[in-house]
Amino acid sequence: VQLQASGGGLVQAGGSLRLSCAASGRTFSTYIMGWFRQAPGKERDFVALITSRGSITYYADSVKGRFTISRDNANNTVYLQMNSLKPEDTAVYYCAAVRAVRAPTRSTSYDYWGQGTQVTVSS
Repeated sequence: VQLQASGGGLVQAGGSLRLSCAASGRTFSTYIMGWFRQAPGKERDFVALITSRGSITYYADSVKGRFTISRDNANNTVYLQMNSLKPEDTAVYYCAAVRAVRAPTRSTSYDYWGQGTQVTVSS
């Protein structure tokens, strides 16, 4: 599967952005989808994931209550709605896909990655 992330940009603290990740192929609905982020000089951190049918979502504590992950299997797209953004949310955001029995939060567990989209939150 090929992934294309979009929707990043510059926003003031307290603002919102919605990231999209479009996937190619006819098997999108069989993949667990995740969002990760990487700030300069830091490791790539887990943000959120959603299971293949969208029945289960899971979030990092740092974004819980502010971010919402969702997916549209008919259109091969996963979304990350980000509200109440903070300067510490500034990073390159990546979408990723994996087929697995258990939904992983480690980046090394994911097989396919999008190219990343920059999110910058100004104070």
